[in-house]
Amino acid sequence: MPFYLKERIEEIKKRNIHQKELSKRLPTWEKIVITWITVLIFWLIVSGNLSWQNFVVGGVIAILISVLMYENLTDDLRIEGSLVKKIFYLIFIQVPEYVFIMIFQLVESNIKVAKHALFLDFNPGIVKIKSDLRSDTGTTLLANSITLTPGTLTVDVDKKMDKTCIYVHWIDVKTLDRNESGDRIKGDVERWLKKIFW
Repeated sequence: MPFYLKERIEEIKKRNIHQKELSKRLPTWEKIVITWITVLIFWLIVSGNLSWQNFVVGGVIAILISVLMYENLTDDLRIEGSLVKKIFYLIFIQVPEYVFIMIFQLVESNIKVAKHALFLDFNPGIVKIKSDLRSDTGTTLLANSITLTPGTLTVDVDKKMDKTCIYVHWIDVKTLDRNESGDRIKGDVERWLKKIFW
């Protein structure tokens, strides 16, 4: 096949992927409402005051922030259904699931790093792992979740239209196989993020 045809086919595939991703995005008003609820909950938790005056002040500030910043927080969401279902799903199912997964991975990683520190059996290296996430928010959350677990540190992210590769410094490189090392480092976090972000 001539080079120009291959190039054209690749361009059409990329455009098709981009169109599918755009069709999964939320309407603007839903993004604003989800951002408002998220910022208001964060305000109430950080302030520690549940009085109606604090709720009103927080609500007004949250409206201003959500109108100005909704694209940054919710542009990559791909949850389907009504707005109430999306909010319920995020607050009561997805966030607790993520917290549980991260707590488990943090405890497990702390035990492994303590074992390596006691017995001085380090085998550090930088591994390149592949991710199926293409959205900026999903990739950022995955990279930060990897960095939060002891023994791993995200060094770089190489993002292309159809694939994302993450370079991770790993304290104990068990294998250089990209799929196996990716499964060990990412754990269940990527599976969770794929439910929410494209």
